[in-house]
Amino acid sequence: MTRADDIILEFLLNEGNRPINASPAVVQANVDYQISHVRNRLRELHSAGLVEYYDENRGIYRITEKGRAYLAGELDADDLED
Repeated sequence: MTRADDIILEFLLNEGNRPINASPAVVQANVDYQISHVRNRLRELHSAGLVEYYDENRGIYRITEKGRAYLAGELDADDLED
């Protein structure tokens, strides 16, 4: 897990714990990382089960319950390693 992962997950969780659905471009527009890095991190977060596709055809992601648990400190990054 990287600092970018935390920032991306926090963005997807959104203020007030109301998750949003977003494409990599929308995420990139709201965080301080290049689009290529955001795309790479979203793929890794997807592989770890922390985000899922809301609409795979349009490449729109959303945070999962596992992602929420990670942000809440209920799941350690070491638990995500396979």
